[in-house]
Amino acid sequence: MRLKEEQSWFTEVAALPESGRVHLVGIGGAGMSALARILLAKGYTVSGSDLTRSSTTDALQALGAAVTIGHSAWAVQGADLVVVSDAIPLRENPETVEAERLNLPRIRRSRLLGLLLEGYRVIAVTGSHGKTTTTAVLAQLLAAQGGDPLAIVGADVPAFGGNVRFGEGPFAVVEACEAYEGYFDLHPEFVLVTNLEPDHLDYHGTKEALFESVKTFVRRATGSPPLFFCADDEGAATIAASFPTAVGYGFEHGSYVGSYDRGELRFGGTAVRPSLIGRHNALNCFAAAVAAAHITNSSVEELLPHLANVGGSERRLQRIGESRGVVVYDDYAHHPTEIRASLNALKEAYPGRRIVCVYQPHLYSRTQHLLEQFAPALALADAVVLTDIYPAREEPLPGVSSLLIVEELERQGHPVWYVPSRYRLPRSVAQWVEEGDIVVGMGAGNIDAFPRAFLAELERSERAPRIAVFAGGHSTEREVSLHSGRMVARALRARGYEVLELDPETLLFNTSMHWGALTGPERPDIVFLALHGTGAEDGRIQALLDLLEIPYTGAGPVESALAMDKQAAKRLLMQQGIPVPRGCCLERGQPIPDQVPLPAVVKPRAQGSTVGVSFVKRREEFDQALRLAWKYDEAALVEEWVEGVELSVPVVGEAALPPVEIAPKSGTYDFAAKYTPGATDEIVPARVAPEIQERAKELALQSHRALGLVDVSRTDLIARPNGELVVLEVNSLPGMTETSLVPRSAASVGISFEELCERILQSAMRRYGLA
Repeated sequence: MRLKEEQSWFTEVAALPESGRVHLVGIGGAGMSALARILLAKGYTVSGSDLTRSSTTDALQALGAAVTIGHSAWAVQGADLVVVSDAIPLRENPETVEAERLNLPRIRRSRLLGLLLEGYRVIAVTGSHGKTTTTAVLAQLLAAQGGDPLAIVGADVPAFGGNVRFGEGPFAVVEACEAYEGYFDLHPEFVLVTNLEPDHLDYHGTKEALFESVKTFVRRATGSPPLFFCADDEGAATIAASFPTAVGYGFEHGSYVGSYDRGELRFGGTAVRPSLIGRHNALNCFAAAVAAAHITNSSVEELLPHLANVGGSERRLQRIGESRGVVVYDDYAHHPTEIRASLNALKEAYPGRRIVCVYQPHLYSRTQHLLEQFAPALALADAVVLTDIYPAREEPLPGVSSLLIVEELERQGHPVWYVPSRYRLPRSVAQWVEEGDIVVGMGAGNIDAFPRAFLAELERSERAPRIAVFAGGHSTEREVSLHSGRMVARALRARGYEVLELDPETLLFNTSMHWGALTGPERPDIVFLALHGTGAEDGRIQALLDLLEIPYTGAGPVESALAMDKQAAKRLLMQQGIPVPRGCCLERGQPIPDQVPLPAVVKPRAQGSTVGVSFVKRREEFDQALRLAWKYDEAALVEEWVEGVELSVPVVGEAALPPVEIAPKSGTYDFAAKYTPGATDEIVPARVAPEIQERAKELALQSHRALGLVDVSRTDLIARPNGELVVLEVNSLPGMTETSLVPRSAASVGISFEELCERILQSAMRRYGLA
């Protein structure tokens, strides 16, 4: 917020330097970027900074400006003139602090505008609403009459190719904002006041002060008449009362009274359907026609037909596109009056269709001052979505939130949703809009990114599903996972899926990668998890994907973590009556109990692929075995060495597959035996009695369900010589290499590897409603 007493911070600059470097602090803003374009056209060296990169900063760089993202003291060094946006905190920004320390010439944006306009006959358009559209249309009408006006607008105008229309003059049409009284740096010949109501009271303080400020500005006008005003608007009429020669226009009052009905603007015997929709835009167009007619000694009737072809500004009820029968608009409305005007325009243009308004309040102070007016205005839409307030230059105000508007709409029984993060708006809204809806993103903040992102979301449903295979990770099973991932990706591609292979480690730590791969409209529809071990089977990657709202194969974070924690999983399985080995869990450094079972298996509490596993026959071997297990985890399981036939039973979907008998040639099933081709005989069907095979399948399915697992799992068991079965552990993300047990079992019943991968994928897609 620019305080009036801070005007002393700026220096007196009577004229622009003839050449040199002009540095603009806040160069990406609408007003500042326009001035940067003019300076570049005049041959100045232009530099500037802004907090964020945008299409505007990119365009300025393409024109030759040196733009830095972020503010740094060094950026102003050597500048011949420093220009500061009204949104910049003078006492805190490192560039303004350095400019003051170096005693560089420094001026407001509005002062630079005034200097650049010297020699032009200035037509200044001011008012609470409609300034941008009226400025753009007025400039186009002057050009249509053979003039060559300079125009400086607060938004890009497609007809101008930007926010500046370069012209030789003699007229210059400029938008003059009342917010910080920057218009006092202008010397207008004519002023046009579109309307006026209390706004920007964070600066002006009171309505009376605002109105007096506008009157003071109009008194600077030298033309005859000095003022054009909307006679239908009480505020504008109040200003005009101090200027007897002012010319009024409107649809009800004024020297020029037109009419508007269902898209048609009429004055005298001439009628036209303006290209811009809505009554408020028709009034803006009429204002421009009245002013242009007076200034060029033409008639309003002569100018009116041009309104069928003139274009407005970007973000002023701008039609962005259509997808799936949903029409999408972008609109700058941020005041209740503007909201009502825009929503009424859409209702008129699309009778009988549902209007969905996605609104971002602008400024805490405005939300607080106009709180009671927002809900009635937004209620003109059939459905409303609100996101958090865009603060711009302000700090939050206690108790002021978008939720206040949401609650009021809910009290009225109006359909309303609250999506606190604007980044989630496109996905959220796309989930429930229907064919025929008209969706408008609305607000003066960064809600402008919503309409195009929302369109991209709508278009996602019209493309083939995109599958990401996650493989790699940072566990000790990384190489196994990479191998699994390659095979899964190859299999899914063979089944016709579009597949992207991603390593979470690359996403997390490679600075050249962009998270847009997982957050933007090109994100995968579902992730096939081919990860193993820590960071994967323990639920962490699942939690990340849940946060990103991306579906995935396999169990959720809690269930995965439970299955990975072998001690916790054993406890739950025991509660379900499922037999597990006897044993105990030892934290790092904890002594070995006297009653420890021998022979024993020692393994990390949360690892897979037999990593860190030791087989202990004598008590003196425990120390080394525990050291190995504790190398991979803070706790180790010490379990009885259950002897018998080792079996592994996959569950895919809700069906248990045939048990695989594991017979390592070395006698010990360790990491090498598991992943070295030929090191282990994996026999399907297992060489156990049919009733044992069936019981093993029952236990695998029971364990799968007890732990809350889905899509795929693998349960490892031992069949004792007496036929008793003991569950050793359950794997929630089993390996998918050529030597892995799940593919071996599936192949024994005629399920190819490609079909297996697709079954797992389809199981997950059905759970998420994607198939």
